[in-house]
Amino acid sequence: MNTKNNKPIAMKKIIPFLIACLPFISCTNSAKKDSKEVSTTTEKQVATEAEYPKPEQKPNIIFIMADDLGYADLGYHGSNIPTPNIDKLAKEGVQLEQNYGMPVCTPSRAALMTGRYPMRYGMQTLVIFPNHKWGLDTAERTMAQAMKEAGYYTALIGKWHLGHADAKYWPQNRGFDYFYGNASGEVDYFTHERSGVLDWQRNGEYLNEKGYYTDLQGNEAVKLITNYDKVKPLFLYLPFLATHAPYQAPEEMIQKYMTLAGNDKTKATYIAMLTMMDTEIGRVLDALAKNDMSKNTLIVFSSDNGGVANALFATGAHAPGDESTEDYSKVTLPASNGILKGGKGSLYEGGIRVPGIAYWPGVLKPAVVNEPVIMEDWFPTFVNLAKGTLKQDKPLDGIDAWGVIAGGQKTRHEDFLCNVEVFRGAIRKGDWKLIRLATLPGKTELYNLAKDPGEKENVAEQNPEIVSDLEKRLIAYSKEQKMALWLTAQKDYLGFQSPMAIDDDYSIGEGGTPEMKMILPASSKKK
Repeated sequence: MNTKNNKPIAMKKIIPFLIACLPFISCTNSAKKDSKEVSTTTEKQVATEAEYPKPEQKPNIIFIMADDLGYADLGYHGSNIPTPNIDKLAKEGVQLEQNYGMPVCTPSRAALMTGRYPMRYGMQTLVIFPNHKWGLDTAERTMAQAMKEAGYYTALIGKWHLGHADAKYWPQNRGFDYFYGNASGEVDYFTHERSGVLDWQRNGEYLNEKGYYTDLQGNEAVKLITNYDKVKPLFLYLPFLATHAPYQAPEEMIQKYMTLAGNDKTKATYIAMLTMMDTEIGRVLDALAKNDMSKNTLIVFSSDNGGVANALFATGAHAPGDESTEDYSKVTLPASNGILKGGKGSLYEGGIRVPGIAYWPGVLKPAVVNEPVIMEDWFPTFVNLAKGTLKQDKPLDGIDAWGVIAGGQKTRHEDFLCNVEVFRGAIRKGDWKLIRLATLPGKTELYNLAKDPGEKENVAEQNPEIVSDLEKRLIAYSKEQKMALWLTAQKDYLGFQSPMAIDDDYSIGEGGTPEMKMILPASSKKK
């Protein structure tokens, strides 16, 4: 396939944007492969123990992640979409109203699994494409490894998206005792295939199973909890594919919501996907109660990033001819981020501020928390609750947030990085958020999120001292970043400018486009 002359739509849009910023790639000396990692975090930030007391008993911990969920699409956030089970968690638990993910899937999941900013290991830009061979650096210690070391049984049921082409990146080789789901970023909800390649497995064995993704995922989680012997505490990572494109649901469920969706079939499908996820969350809660696990189980619910506001991020990576392929640029995108600006892929709040809930009956009192909690914080928070160790070679960026969640304390982050790439970045300190676009001619934006959560008024010119402080912090972080693996993998797809923009030393020779066939290693047995 001559990809240089036959780029799919998504790459045609992305590549000119990247070419505009390539001069910044070539002059980012800190992005070299052999650069030494240096942490800008303060002593207070890397503290391993929260000041707020922990429960004596190790809890079971379940982290539920939705995919591309709109910030305003849950009942407790004012939506008319029925989500009674998620609303129950919110009503009876702690609502985290400034809960932050990353702009897109792969970086957000990497931040969760490592407790470290994705820019430290090259996963800050875009996502792993179907035929990309790279994944989360095996030198990174994962949350699953830390929880397993603390005596937990670790299970992942759902979507991984941190490396699929080599089994060394698979969850069962990154600390999980059990894995059921898909290793890549997206599959057809019914066939469980991507570009005609089956990506559905149980512990390395591919499965030809009939059924809708969300139903099968819920069945597996309920089965695990129902039969759990409680010899060890349980850490269950339950990342749903819903509500990620392709927008697919059983026809009867779509028809059920056509009126609510104003006869918009894409919207009705999205609602069906969300409500079916909510139903499975309810089944998980019921299973915990029946196995007498509810009172000692912490449940955290979050989305990975904001809802899709740009069709570029909803198209899905499918080969031509896939039944699930649809041009979403021709429909009204169904997710709503409410007053928040932007959506998936953006550094605005609509792209990175996501629904968040912490629920633990008898331990966490109902509350609404307006202090920031970032995806990287869950690693130290969970490991400390598990009475594990945070001693490791690579410094954490996350901070134990138990005091914020359970005690109403202020965040201990002096600042936190929303993300930094060679062509853009964003940082927050207190109520102030700075966004810096490095593509020529460049642009700096400053927002006071306490007064302007919708980021309507750029007040950079009126606050030069704040801009100067935040820019210095952002640039300091940028100097620590490793060259993005997505960019180095795409060298061959950047056309005639790539030789002068990306050094040969950067190239990992694993580029590709969204429409190329997925690479998966063979399993021991196909069922």
